Amino acid sequence: QVQLVESGGGLVQPGGSLRLSCATSGFTLEHWYIGWFRQAPGKEREGVSCINGGDGSTYYADSVKGRFTISRDSAENTVYLQMNSLKPEDTAVFYCAAGEIATMNARLYDYWGQGTQVTVSS
Repeated sequence: QVQLVESGGGLVQPGGSLRLSCATSGFTLEHWYIGWFRQAPGKEREGVSCINGGDGSTYYADSVKGRFTISRDSAENTVYLQMNSLKPEDTAVFYCAAGEIATMNARLYDYWGQGTQVTVSS
């Protein structure tokens, strides 16, 4: 049974940092791409970053380049999203998802976690 479970969200002040985790099970991480997405109230789900679970290649949306870093720990079947220099506009529910290609298109991902709330506010 494929499962993705996000954790690490919370309330942080502008300029602060958070690290999100996506614990995966039921599939071989090396054979999939894992993407991080976010959805703010009233907005569409937006691709933030994705990683090739095999060779570790990474991709970022322009809005987070230089601030967010995606990584994986194959031994732990976990993908991380380190978020630095957070801004109020980063406030959203963050989701991780598993797909078969490198894309920021949420429609092309097959499996999803339940999401974790990130709130950036003073």
